[in-house]
Amino acid sequence: MAIHFELVSPEKLLFSGDVESVVVPGSEGELTVLAGHAPFMSILRPGVVAISEAPGKSQRLFVRGGFADVAPSGLTILAEHAIPLDELDAGLLDADIRDAEEDVADATTDDARRAASEKRDQLRELKAALKI
Repeated sequence: MAIHFELVSPEKLLFSGDVESVVVPGSEGELTVLAGHAPFMSILRPGVVAISEAPGKSQRLFVRGGFADVAPSGLTILAEHAIPLDELDAGLLDADIRDAEEDVADATTDDARRAASEKRDQLRELKAALKI
């Protein structure tokens, strides 16, 4: 039995279709949503959404922030930021983290320091979620 799933970010619709299950990084821990799941809403923590479309066919995306909503019509994730894992490169991620750390050190105002720190922390969360 399938459940309808949509993953949306401000930039675009990343996934829409019927799936067997979805593992969601909720604020209280990971949860697996299957067809017939009880309705609920959860805040997302940075982590990986694992989508099982069919036996042997799956996708994994990193999400940062947002909400997951299970309703009788299916599961919807509204993510602040989402990117497919296969689009990420560990070397580039490490370079981005180093650049962000330099931006924090070079910031001359509190606002600039806060923005740079937030970007650095988000990149570190991504790396931790990917376990690379």
